[in-house]
Amino acid sequence: MPTVYLEREEKTVKIKEIEIKEKLKILKINPTTVIIARNNEIITEDVKLNKDDEIRILPVISGG
Repeated sequence: MPTVYLEREEKTVKIKEIEIKEKLKILKINPTTVIIARNNEIITEDVKLNKDDEIRILPVISGG
C-alpha cells in the first residue's frame, strides 16, 4: 500500500492503490491548495499510485 504523508497534519496514512485525486477527495483536500510529491518527484493528481510509493501532500504557501 502506498504511504501518504500529510504535512499539514504531520501524520502518515496508508492508502489503497488509487489515483491521488480520489484520495484527496476522501481526505477533503482541495487539490489547488497542495503540491503532491511521489518518491520526491512532483506529480499531478490524476496519477495512479503504486504499492511502494511514498507520497507527500504539501501545502502551497504564498506570501507577498
